[in-house]
Amino acid sequence: MKFLPLLLLFLSPFVTALTLDDLQQRFAGEPVIRAHFDQTRIIKGLPQPLRSQGDMLIARDQGLLWDQTSPFPMQLLLDDRRMVQAINGQPPQVISADTNPQMFQFNHLLRALFRADPEVLAQNFRLDFADKGKGRWTLRLTPTTTPLDKIFTRIDLAGARYLESVQLHDKQGDRTDIVLSQHQLTPAHLTHDERQRFATP
Repeated sequence: MKFLPLLLLFLSPFVTALTLDDLQQRFAGEPVIRAHFDQTRIIKGLPQPLRSQGDMLIARDQGLLWDQTSPFPMQLLLDDRRMVQAINGQPPQVISADTNPQMFQFNHLLRALFRADPEVLAQNFRLDFADKGKGRWTLRLTPTTTPLDKIFTRIDLAGARYLESVQLHDKQGDRTDIVLSQHQLTPAHLTHDERQRFATP
């Protein structure tokens, strides 16, 4: 019996190894996730990175809200039907699958990134998932379909209980870093204002 704890010590890393399916089930179990974002774009030829920040919301059954607060206000809504973008109080621009199918395909993919949805991601990327221990993980996405393979060299995701960082490396040698923090799971339903935004035609 004295060897049982030692045996469990050796077995536990294999028993508890985190998989991509585990991660997706974890994310899918949260109906609404809210977080703060800090975004940094490093562009060749520009002496300083471009920085922005704000708040995001991803709702399992509705879509994604991306509310930039600085350096200027910008609101973005993504759902199954459309992308709606309003910059600095200007009238919103609406893009649908009918008007711009290629752009809409990419925006639909963004939702899959934030949900770490392996079924959707595997249609467009080679997936390299790694369990980093203590609940931490990384996921490297290498594009396998056009036009994504013409735009990105890779996309790197990392986190623990939540998605914490996204790095987009493009073919021009530029990089976009998104850091997510201050995750909140409550309220577990949309507020009245959030429902109104998704309901807006």
